[in-house]
Amino acid sequence: LENPLPAAVGVTYELCSGIVDKPDLSLEEIACEEVLEECGYHVAVTDLRKITSYRSGVGVTGSSQTLFYAEVTDQMRIGEGGGQAEEGELIEVVEIPLEDSMKFAYDETLQKTMGVIFSFTWFQDNIAPKLRKK
Repeated sequence: LENPLPAAVGVTYELCSGIVDKPDLSLEEIACEEVLEECGYHVAVTDLRKITSYRSGVGVTGSSQTLFYAEVTDQMRIGEGGGQAEEGELIEVVEIPLEDSMKFAYDETLQKTMGVIFSFTWFQDNIAPKLRKK
C-alpha cells in the first residue's frame, strides 16, 4: 500500500487463515502453509483435525470457511511467523492462557471475529476438559 493506515486503526484478533487459491493443494495443505507463514509452526497434515465448515460474511461475501484444530509445541516452531509484509500482512502471534480464554473470547473491548469466539468455545467443550483431567 502506498499510504497504509496505522495498524492501531484496524487491528483485530483473528484465527490463522488464508485464501484457498492453490488448486493443486488440499485445504489441509493450505492450512499447514498458513500456520507456518503466519505463526511460525511446522504442522503436518496428519496433525490437523477438521472441526467444521461454515459460512461467514453472509450478505456481503458469503465466503466458506473450514476450521481446523492442531496442537503445537515449542519444538514445532521453526520460524517467526508474522505473515508476508509484501502482501500487506501485519500479524503478531498472540498466546492466551487457558484460564483466561473465555474471558478473552467474550471481552467486547477486544475486537475479534466470530470465528475466534466459536473456536474458543469449541476448545473449552472438546479439548480443555481432557487437559484438566491430566
